[in-house]
Amino acid sequence: MQKVESSETLRKETQSLKHWTDLRNAKGAWGKRLSELLFQSGLLLFVIGFLLGRALILSTIAPFATAFFAAVFVIKKEKTGVTTMGLLLGATVASVSQGFYTGASILFFLLFYAALKKVCRKQWKVLPLATLLATFSGRLVVTYLLTQQVESLSIWLAAVEASLSFVLAMIFLQTIPLISARRRRQTLKNEEMICLIILVASILTGTIGWSWAGLSVEHILSRYLVLLLAFSAGATIGSTVGVVTGLVLSLAQVGDMYQLSLLALAGLLGGLLKEGKKPGVSVGLLLSTLLIGMYMHTVDGLAPLIMESMVAISLFLLTPGRVTGQLSSYIPGTHEYALSQQQYLRKVRDVTAGRVEQFSQLFQTLSSSFKVPSTVKEVESEEEVDYFLSYVTEKTCQLCPRKEHCWAKNFDETYGMMQQLMKEAEKAEEIKNGPLKRKLQSHCIKSDRVLAAVQKEMSIYHANQQLKRQMQESRQLVADQLFGVSQVMGDFAKEIQRERDHHQNHEDSILDTLEGLGIEIDHVDIYSLEPGNVDIEITVPASFEYGEADKIIAPILSDILQETITVHREEKLNPDEGACFITFVSNQRFKIESGMANAAKGGAWISGDSYSAIHLNKNKYAIAISDGMGNGERAHKESSETLQLLQSILQSGIEERIAIKSVNSVLSLRTEEEMFSTLDLAMIDLQDATAKFVKIGSTPSYIKRGNQVLKVESGNLPIGILRGEFDVDVVSQTLKAGDILIMMSDGIFEGPKHVENYDVWMRRKIRELATEEPQAIADLLMEEVIRTRQGQIEDDMTVAVTKIEHNHPRWATFSASHKKAQ
Repeated sequence: MQKVESSETLRKETQSLKHWTDLRNAKGAWGKRLSELLFQSGLLLFVIGFLLGRALILSTIAPFATAFFAAVFVIKKEKTGVTTMGLLLGATVASVSQGFYTGASILFFLLFYAALKKVCRKQWKVLPLATLLATFSGRLVVTYLLTQQVESLSIWLAAVEASLSFVLAMIFLQTIPLISARRRRQTLKNEEMICLIILVASILTGTIGWSWAGLSVEHILSRYLVLLLAFSAGATIGSTVGVVTGLVLSLAQVGDMYQLSLLALAGLLGGLLKEGKKPGVSVGLLLSTLLIGMYMHTVDGLAPLIMESMVAISLFLLTPGRVTGQLSSYIPGTHEYALSQQQYLRKVRDVTAGRVEQFSQLFQTLSSSFKVPSTVKEVESEEEVDYFLSYVTEKTCQLCPRKEHCWAKNFDETYGMMQQLMKEAEKAEEIKNGPLKRKLQSHCIKSDRVLAAVQKEMSIYHANQQLKRQMQESRQLVADQLFGVSQVMGDFAKEIQRERDHHQNHEDSILDTLEGLGIEIDHVDIYSLEPGNVDIEITVPASFEYGEADKIIAPILSDILQETITVHREEKLNPDEGACFITFVSNQRFKIESGMANAAKGGAWISGDSYSAIHLNKNKYAIAISDGMGNGERAHKESSETLQLLQSILQSGIEERIAIKSVNSVLSLRTEEEMFSTLDLAMIDLQDATAKFVKIGSTPSYIKRGNQVLKVESGNLPIGILRGEFDVDVVSQTLKAGDILIMMSDGIFEGPKHVENYDVWMRRKIRELATEEPQAIADLLMEEVIRTRQGQIEDDMTVAVTKIEHNHPRWATFSASHKKAQ
């Protein structure tokens, strides 16, 4: 019974989940169709044109229509037809004469604009002047045709109308891009916000004379606008909207002058009370209505004002929070705007902090290299005692006839006595231990000479110890300083931030192109448009589940940017947010395939050779082989530390010459012992296939290009063998698709037995290879060398094989109608 109930519960939950999924998809589809209807078909511009066509100031002056047509004609020329229809229809509905005037002004604008364009190429100068002349001429011509005369009053009204059109043309020129297409996360400047408010107030002017249930439509809409902006942006923007909207409406209808005070006060109080959410802003409008209404109207006249405010409040309360939140994201200073910027800031912060963290790790690696381990100090102390005693015996016992007796037959007794003498000499300049002196005299026939030699060498020993301590202290100081710098940079990496480079025009171009093809895009963020280093992040709905990014968006971006773009990473957010971040980057023109074979001397587990192959960044690939001096664990430590240090320096972005010199300096200063290691480094650029070879004491490398075998070599000495400044010889070579790079240690190159010319033998073996698979080549070369020595491995052996090929994207690029982002 319990199992049946669980199955029924699961079935209901599944149906509920499917219902909400279908509902969300339906909302998304409905929103997409509405967006296409408003923006792509031009319906929004038609409606705005209709309202501005019938908008009048003082029931006579109509400066809005011509200015709006001029702005649309320049910014959105393809939507000029539908805009003109809206303007003419709205003007004709207002009055037939107004329709004639609007048509004449549009015709005159086209004539004046074409004429002025030939004289001046600067659009921002031509547009307002053509609008002024067209408005003035159109008004006078229509007035003359209708009345057969032109009075001085008509000329003055035409001049005022033309002046207003001149100003409005410049205002509408900034607002058309904001309403002609969907714009996401576009920061609105203060000037743009004011211009947009003026446009909206002008549109509301077109509703003058409309009423619903005895209530004025323009009053309801203007108060709803103030509520919306006060709630979304606060008191400053709310009061500004109230002042501008009230001023425009009062100019259109002198009897509504009190609306200026009412809307301004409503915006101020509503913004101050926005912490109370929508009810708090609504209270601000009610208080403003009561205060202003009590001064301007009687009790009977106050009732319509309150009803109009209540209708506006009802519309405001019914407005979805998504609308107000999205509106707030356009306005700097709001919480929603800050949240909308966090995504970009997060990525920039992470990238920059990661780079700083690499430098921090580099300094930490250098610090560790300068520190002297305690085990090394103990070994050095024992070796110093041996060296000290060898110097003393060389000057005293070398020619003594009792040398055989003392050091061959009684080694332990003689060595112990010499150690005691050394310890006594360390305590004081003169040895005063009587029993030890008597013991020495009974054991050695040259006791006085031995004591003098011990005391003399002890002074030299003390000087050397002092120098060594100073060196160790200096090294410890450098290590501490480097570690401190590492910590500082590590802390700085957690706090660092960086400003954004704006690519708004390119983002708009990409957004328009993708939406024009019917692809739903939330927003586009461009971080870099540098050729070969493009970095674009696009936010799409989470419903992208069939590879649309890889199959459609990436090919379209490739066509827009004129270089191959591929998907680098997809990051899905939690289901509640319903979005997915997709990062697009420049496609690497070449790709790398590697193979490696390694063997230790005598078949041991630890090889003195070390090998590394890493991506330094998106476009650089490095292959390195290091051969430590000798064999075994110590040689492996030398070679591995060389590669680790080199890798850290190169990944931090330091140029290869400086990196090699830094590694040499660190290794030569780290110890006074002879610790040398070879380095064979190849850095390949995956965009143009150029390779840089740095060969420090290493064997030649070979490039197999078809039947050709090219040799790469250099004459640099091993790492750590030179102290101070030295030159690094860097060999450059341009590779081609299909080239095979073969790098090897001396165990491979000089490994073949009974071979007079290793270079000729190696070239022949590479030329005779029947495979192009890197791992197979590495294994075959290793096997050939071992066979020449009857299966014996005489030295550490490492061979690294790298093949470079063209990197073709999975999907082909196709063209689309767009504005190229160049």
